[in-house]
Amino acid sequence: MSNSFFAMLHRMRYINRWGLMRNTEPENISEHSLQVAVIAHALAVLRRRLADGRPPVDEGRAVLFALYHDASEILTGDLPTPVKYFNPTIREAYQAVESVAARKLLAMLPEDLAPGWEPYLLPNLDDPSVAATYRLVKAADRISAYIKCLDEEKAGNKEFRQAQHGIKADLDRLGVELPEVQLFVETFLPPFQLSLDELQW
Repeated sequence: MSNSFFAMLHRMRYINRWGLMRNTEPENISEHSLQVAVIAHALAVLRRRLADGRPPVDEGRAVLFALYHDASEILTGDLPTPVKYFNPTIREAYQAVESVAARKLLAMLPEDLAPGWEPYLLPNLDDPSVAATYRLVKAADRISAYIKCLDEEKAGNKEFRQAQHGIKADLDRLGVELPEVQLFVETFLPPFQLSLDELQW
């Protein structure tokens, strides 16, 4: 049916992340996508503010990429990261499955409206501007994952300890190439470890 796109997006809230791990609080891809959009916007703003000679990233585009970056998982489910990136063959096969799922979602829109969403569900990474924006979104995705690890640690759950170390190492590497990532991590991540009372005062 060509009018079920938004009803399907509504179902993002039913797709939980971190399926192989014990969670103190479930996280679905709807919640995750909002957080990634907020962080991607921040990274784009920070990149513009750094004014270090690199071309700025369009902030609105970054937000839209982030909002839809996991939309295909409505149809595929969330494949755990260790499986998804186990080897290049699995990674390429999963990317192909994600592409088919994205096209299926686009087919749920009226034909004349689908082009309005195609750039965000199927970004053209051959375009340098798109690729630069999407790279910030992927960095925001890793930051969001790290925040999840911090939340689980605060709740006394040791299940995420190894993931936390691995993701932090990823962020350290990204920070070398993307100074806005390092700036966000150093400036805005420490308060995530505070209690509500500490945040307010």
